[in-house]
Amino acid sequence: VAERIIRVQSPEGVKRITAAKRETVATFLKKVAKEFGFRNNGFSVYVNRNRTGEITASQNKSLHLLKIKHGDMLFLFPSSPAGSSSENMDTSISQGLLRPLGVPHVVEDEIDQYLIKQDGKIYRNRDQQLCRHGPLGKCVHCVPLEPFDEDYLNHLEPPVKHMSFHAYIRKLTGGADKGKFVALENISCKIKSGCEGHPPWPEGICTKCQPSAITLNRQKYRHVDNIMFENHTLADRFLDFWRKTGNQHFGYLYGRYTEHKDIPLGIRAEVAAIYEPPQIGTQNSLELLEDPKAEVVDEIAAKLGLRKVGWIFTDLVSEDTRKGTVRYSRNKDTYFLSAEECITAGNFQNRHPNICRLSPDGHFGSKFVTVMATGGPDNQVHFEGYQVSNQCMALVRDECLLPCRDAPELGYAKESSSEQYVPDVFYKDIDKFGNEITQLARPLPVEYLIIDITTTFPKDPVYTFSISQNPFPIENRDVLGETQDFHSLATYLSQNTSSVFLDVISDFHLLLFLVTNEVMPLQDSISLLLEAVRTRNEELAQTWKKSEQWATIEQLCSTVGVPLSGLHEYGAMGSSTHAASSAMWACQHCTFMNQPGTDHCEMCSLPRT
Repeated sequence: VAERIIRVQSPEGVKRITAAKRETVATFLKKVAKEFGFRNNGFSVYVNRNRTGEITASQNKSLHLLKIKHGDMLFLFPSSPAGSSSENMDTSISQGLLRPLGVPHVVEDEIDQYLIKQDGKIYRNRDQQLCRHGPLGKCVHCVPLEPFDEDYLNHLEPPVKHMSFHAYIRKLTGGADKGKFVALENISCKIKSGCEGHPPWPEGICTKCQPSAITLNRQKYRHVDNIMFENHTLADRFLDFWRKTGNQHFGYLYGRYTEHKDIPLGIRAEVAAIYEPPQIGTQNSLELLEDPKAEVVDEIAAKLGLRKVGWIFTDLVSEDTRKGTVRYSRNKDTYFLSAEECITAGNFQNRHPNICRLSPDGHFGSKFVTVMATGGPDNQVHFEGYQVSNQCMALVRDECLLPCRDAPELGYAKESSSEQYVPDVFYKDIDKFGNEITQLARPLPVEYLIIDITTTFPKDPVYTFSISQNPFPIENRDVLGETQDFHSLATYLSQNTSSVFLDVISDFHLLLFLVTNEVMPLQDSISLLLEAVRTRNEELAQTWKKSEQWATIEQLCSTVGVPLSGLHEYGAMGSSTHAASSAMWACQHCTFMNQPGTDHCEMCSLPRT
């Protein structure tokens, strides 16, 4: 053979390099460097995977003398200061963790990093009737199943229609190549930029820059497999707004992602708190307003170990006020989510992408969930969980999907215009003769875009935050006469007389008020208290309670005319007299914050009372 092909494997994949029979090692290594994009000294090549038998240019020999034959495999390891990931190449290959060529290095969520390391297989006991082997043997009736086994998922109670996302990844990265060439591509509905062979759209387009047509398929996997509210009180307080006004309501879900053990390699979104942003609600509509506190809320949640995991809204119509029943309006005969709600969900999911190591963009899909409170078959309030598919996310992101005015269950794929090229969108349906046909998505049944998620409450309630019979008011409920101010804070503190300060202060809405109120925001001095709440550490909470900031809060509460005698029982007013007298005080007439030790308001000059 005059020329031979040598395979070179690196952490980024395998490349084939052509070499002459008498080619020297130095010439071959230059080809390797050029092919992989390395400098001459940026890598090492070995005959064996265990990094033995290094091939160096100083050997001054031909490949023939080194007995490197046509089709042989060599192993390339990039040079790095700390040994880097190349030292773990064998482990990465065995676990299918190699990133495809061109995929950026990203840091995935903690739950993803945890599930990557799990075995994930479904272990079965020996079948007494079918297994004919000893206790140490295995056969087709008892061998462990893969986490993506569809027959196993279909026989669960209830059946699982969607495998978990990590089970889907295991399916892609299985086999002999361990998924070295797997790349999860995000769908694009836009014309590729940089095509110079023709004028830009609408004057010209070609097959190189034209986005592919999309055929909608029901997604086989889902990024989140279960939604769990920590306790019923969370949901009840959210529903109170609708009960008192009859208007629909909206909120953001804050919580964490954990393992969902009922499904192989599953992920659960645990909801610990609901934040209600500024909004205008009527009996049949919702309008979100600009929220100046949005970033601060996310920061406070992060310090409490929480993150925004989804959104919740109501679609409730009272049927019989005496019985407390609601109308059952969303079902298989009408629709589960409207096209407008699907577009909203797609917008939220695009804002909160799922970090993924197998995607060239560094992200793929989303873990952001949608929860709807609506009437169930028993005419009681039910919580239904959903996500929209990755195809829907792409259509929404590139502004290709519109709702239909007269049919909420139908969407409409836009048509191309001089301003925007829109690829053709199709879906498959069954005609009246039972034949599978392809339809243009104008209009489009939104059930092709929806993924349902089970929403649950635990048998044993969990409480990240304390629950009180007299809770602190929820933000942005002024329409109900429920306001967050120092009067409501003083009332809350006087009614909650627990001897444990941490129990009193562990209220999500109270903590947000302490940080975002306009009179005395504590954003720069509340980190210690947030750490105490996150770790359930009473000592840290007591340390923060002795601070000057809390003394000032006490002073502000004492000026609003609410009796605070009950607070002395647990020591909330237990700071020293000197601390209280040396704290800033608020004028009762103009609410101006005055310096300690002054007897008259610096703003209105009225005496301190």
